[in-house]
Amino acid sequence: MQITRRDVLKLGGLALVAGGAAKPAPAAASVAPSAVPVAPGKADYTVRIATGLVELAPDTIVSTTTYNGQFPGPLLRFTEGRPVVVDVHNDTGTPELLHWHGQRIPADVDGAAEEGTPYIPAHGTRRLSFTPGPAGFRFYHTHVAAHDDLNVGTYTGQAGPVHIEPAAHPGAYDQEVFLVLKEFGPAFSQGGDMAQNFLAGAEVPALKRSGEKAMAASLARGMPHGYEVGYTAFSVNGRKLAHGSPVRVRSGQRVLFHVLNASATEIRSLALPGHTFKVVALDGNPVPHPVDVPVLWIGTAERVSALVEMNRPGVWVLGDLADDDRKNGMGTVVEYAGRGGSPQWTAPPRYKWDYRSFARAGGTTQRPDRTFDMLVEKRNAADKGFNVWTLNGVPFSMDADRPVQDIDRGGRYRMRFRNATDDIHPLHLHRHTFEVTHIAGTPTHGLHKDVVMLGGYQTLDFDFTADQPGLSLFHCHQQLHMDYGFMTLFHCT
Repeated sequence: MQITRRDVLKLGGLALVAGGAAKPAPAAASVAPSAVPVAPGKADYTVRIATGLVELAPDTIVSTTTYNGQFPGPLLRFTEGRPVVVDVHNDTGTPELLHWHGQRIPADVDGAAEEGTPYIPAHGTRRLSFTPGPAGFRFYHTHVAAHDDLNVGTYTGQAGPVHIEPAAHPGAYDQEVFLVLKEFGPAFSQGGDMAQNFLAGAEVPALKRSGEKAMAASLARGMPHGYEVGYTAFSVNGRKLAHGSPVRVRSGQRVLFHVLNASATEIRSLALPGHTFKVVALDGNPVPHPVDVPVLWIGTAERVSALVEMNRPGVWVLGDLADDDRKNGMGTVVEYAGRGGSPQWTAPPRYKWDYRSFARAGGTTQRPDRTFDMLVEKRNAADKGFNVWTLNGVPFSMDADRPVQDIDRGGRYRMRFRNATDDIHPLHLHRHTFEVTHIAGTPTHGLHKDVVMLGGYQTLDFDFTADQPGLSLFHCHQQLHMDYGFMTLFHCT
């Protein structure tokens, strides 16, 4: 009998992943285009990669790899423009990579092997020196390919938040709360993916016909659906719902929530009954139009910063809309001062997540020097049961580190995507911040991100300025998609 991703949730048992342990560290600095000479003496921060146990709840203890013996890894507060030194110790028996997601830093410290970043050797140490930037909510995580091994890569607990302090603070909040969303206990299934229709924007009929034709032909040849991943345990800040400390608030407060989706494969939602979120930043970058929304939808590796007016006293579940996921741990409790009782949950009104509402309407006045047209396609179950993902018909080769696109430093480039699959793809470009310039048929400008969800059978454009010399990796941040072809490299000279 085939099982679907949701059925995996009902398998029960302890969630088993990979390994982690270590000791906390200090606080400091920022990231920029050129490396900082390695300084002798003590590092500003120490990150230790090791295997260990994480207690999500008394009955759910997972074995995984973590940073500094905890999940999530410690919050690192840097200051934009102030150089920092980080010592990374790898106490595991396999080489590791630590990626500074969302920062504009040199390729040799960015944390991607395809760019030429050296591995942190097994039972070894690497000292990293860089200047943090840009300001905002970033994070750090492993960048090791997992393929069919669910004990490595982003399936593990190797993720932690980074906040790069700006020169000036907005200051319009009373409390700042960081939330890291993460699943554990991954398992493969071949029941097919779930339909996801929360993104605004129309499908392109021609793309849908093409994708459905390719899938029908594959299934007619007797091919099963390609492997997907489901999970048995869900957590916010490393604790299942009702097993962590609540977020304690007072009536009348303005709370700034910084939410990171640290999943290997999943898109997450988040709602707080009776409250709305004013989205003020996406991926750490202020949005042109802060908008009140009833639900946050957060793609893999995306970050959302949102203000919430605490104006409905009670004890509430801040949780995922998916009942199975929330009941299996994907939530936390928000508790008003002086209130008690069981946490309450009510579903919010249906809401389509629409990037266009946060952007400025109309096209950018800046013309690209070149446009890269990217057709996204899927070869169903083509690699030992795993889907293979192609850009313009070509999957990325990790053995050859190809293909590579040549670009000129200082040039403005547009990536134009046509998605001939029903999957949503969280698109990520290393070492750059890009501007979303076209979403599902609508031109936009002013929305700056480092991850953006490309809807099923939809189109999307983003522009970036090639201001980082050397190699920069582009990929889908869904681990299964990245590992099986959804990548390309840009070489800037």
